[in-house]
Formats: sequence, structure tokens, C-alpha cells
Amino acid sequence: MKHGSSKLKAVVNILTVSDTRSLEDDKSGSLAVTALEQAGHSIASREIVRDELGEIAAIISAWAGDAAVDAIVVTGGTGPARRDVTPEAISPLMTATMPGFGELFRQLSYEEIGAAAMLSRADAGWIDTDNLRTPVFMLPGSPNAVSLAMQQLIIPQLAHLLDVCSLEPKT
Repeated sequence: MKHGSSKLKAVVNILTVSDTRSLEDDKSGSLAVTALEQAGHSIASREIVRDELGEIAAIISAWAGDAAVDAIVVTGGTGPARRDVTPEAISPLMTATMPGFGELFRQLSYEEIGAAAMLSRADAGWIDTDNLRTPVFMLPGSPNAVSLAMQQLIIPQLAHLLDVCSLEPKT
């Protein structure tokens, strides 16, 4: 890929947070992979992790520090259930958030599912490590939610986001 052009092709890692899914039945992770690949991006790694704060944080930290990874998409664990700890695991790692992502996601979701959209804690931001800035997107585990986020928000802006993130090296 790498940065420096508005027609970037990203290398993305996909993490599904679930106590019950496997790679074979992970529809949301598969949808994210397919959407990114159809847009010309590539997947470096795809994993499933249990809804455990430390396990989620460890994987995301490692991926954010990997110069070969341009962006990370996480599905699952963003709802109101007690086991939904994805935001608690990832948000402390973030240098900054993109509030507009969650706001737009919930607005678009509201148009499809009504007031249940307010239960989503979908969010995005980036993690700075060394001279890397890695965008991270936290999505619900619902296949419909993943499709919505990928098609209407992430894919249309991913190349531009990566381009902008690469313009200012960390000092």
C-alpha cells in the first residue's frame, strides 16, 4: 500500500470479538473481508478473540505496532451486554477518536432499525505507536451493521483517512 496517494490500497486486519463464533461461522468478519477485498484492499490477518478485555487489548496493541498493518476493523462487543467490553479494551489505547464515525453510524442505523441504534457503542479513532498512526474501527457484531459501516462509512473514506494520517509524521 502505503501512504502518500489518495488512491491507497490498505492492508487491514480484522478482529471478531465473540465467545461463540469461529472463523467458519463468523458472518460479520467474512462480510468485512469481502467488502474490503472488493474495494481493492487486502487482509493481512483475521482472528477471533473472546470477550476478554486483556485479550482484545493485547491483539489490538500488537497490530497497531505492526508497520505492515494500515488499519484495523473490529466486529462485536460494542453493545450493552455485560460481556461487551470492546470499547473498554480499545479506547484506552487510542490517541484520539473520530466522534463523527459513531454519530453517523448510529444515524444510518436508526434509519434501518429505529431506536435500537442508540444501544450501539460503535466508535473509531487511531492508535499512535512510534511513527505509526493506525485507524481502528469498532463495529457491532451484526452482519447488517458491519455491511452498513463498511459500505457507507469505512470503504468510502479509508484511503483518504490513511492519506491524511500519513501526512504528519509523529515527532
